[in-house]
Amino acid sequence: MKVLLLILESFRFAMNALRENILRTVLSLLGVTVGIFSIIGVYTMVDSLESNIKGSLSSIGTNVIYVQKWPWFFGGGDYPWWKYFMRPEPKYDEFKYLKENLEHAQSVAMMDFSSGVSCKKGSNSIEALCQGITYDFTDITEVPIVNGRYFAPQEVESGRNVAILGADISDALFPDSDPIGQSFKMKGQTLTVIGIQERKGKQIADFGGEPDQKVYIPFLAHKRIFSSGEPYGDIVLKGFDTDEGLLELEGETTGLMRTKRGLRPTQEDNFALNRPEAAAAALGQLFGTIRTSGFFIGLFSLLIGGFGIANIMFVSVKERTNIIGIQKSLGAKNFFILFQFLFESVFLCLIGGFFGILLVYLLSFLPLGSLDIILTSSNIIFGLIIASIIGVVSGIIPAWQAARLDPVIAIRSK
Repeated sequence: MKVLLLILESFRFAMNALRENILRTVLSLLGVTVGIFSIIGVYTMVDSLESNIKGSLSSIGTNVIYVQKWPWFFGGGDYPWWKYFMRPEPKYDEFKYLKENLEHAQSVAMMDFSSGVSCKKGSNSIEALCQGITYDFTDITEVPIVNGRYFAPQEVESGRNVAILGADISDALFPDSDPIGQSFKMKGQTLTVIGIQERKGKQIADFGGEPDQKVYIPFLAHKRIFSSGEPYGDIVLKGFDTDEGLLELEGETTGLMRTKRGLRPTQEDNFALNRPEAAAAALGQLFGTIRTSGFFIGLFSLLIGGFGIANIMFVSVKERTNIIGIQKSLGAKNFFILFQFLFESVFLCLIGGFFGILLVYLLSFLPLGSLDIILTSSNIIFGLIIASIIGVVSGIIPAWQAARLDPVIAIRSK
């Protein structure tokens, strides 16, 4: 009960200070408001951007390994670029070999891309990203069908001219009719539409291409239409959830690929095993650096705001010295006076922090294309905690001075 009365009394004093010196208080709170806005604004933007990009990364598969010619990251070593250039591309027979022999893979698929492909239906045309895939691709990266169906195994194995269209491609080629069962032209070939993919919308970073502007066709059909010679592309492996870090799958794949390519023990690998998790980790480090930089930039504004709050508290102690003396003469303990001014300092900083967070919340309503700004509860709590800490740091010395005042000297101050 005493604690509640103490809080109510401190709250009353804080409100009186606000009402009596509104202009001075507002100007002092601006530093806290700008500082909290800077820190939480940066955190919110980075979190939203990271969520968007990682969501796009998940579209190329989770818990997967890509067998490719080029590594996604070259590391810090001095490795001549021509060694990577001279590597052979993963071939279709290597995909079949891995599919038959891998024991630590749930699914094995192969894919390849061709960009800027013109698709035509009558007078309608659009450029698309054509992706050739094998049957198990849908087990690695979901291909959600809203109309029609996915490929049949026989269609993939024989490389038939069938296609699954992204939402934008479907709307452009067949604006007024159901595309299922209809045909369109692509590089002189006639393809039959068997499915339409669910609309996903545009993301800031569309790894693997924007889904709504894709045309999926069987891998062998893609190689027949767009290239000649031995079919090649990227091999994608999905591991089991029990394989922590995919270490077993990575080791088994390395051994099988070296065997298939006839590499001697002294020869280095002539293929790369790439993982989306590595890209996500690199992005996480980058976003962490941005967060830290934003925190320290906003901290300067908070320090200025803290000086302003401390100034208010020193002035408030001086103005209320007589009242402090009366309170102490009536039996008020030092901790009561200390808490009273400390609560007032924290309360003022929380008001500044609240308005800073409010500005970030209003920022979330600005249209920024495909980036959705989301102010999370964790960032709100973090902002309020930072504001409270600034309040304690700014008010502790004035509150300590007020608590240490001699009641007789304090009463005689007027």
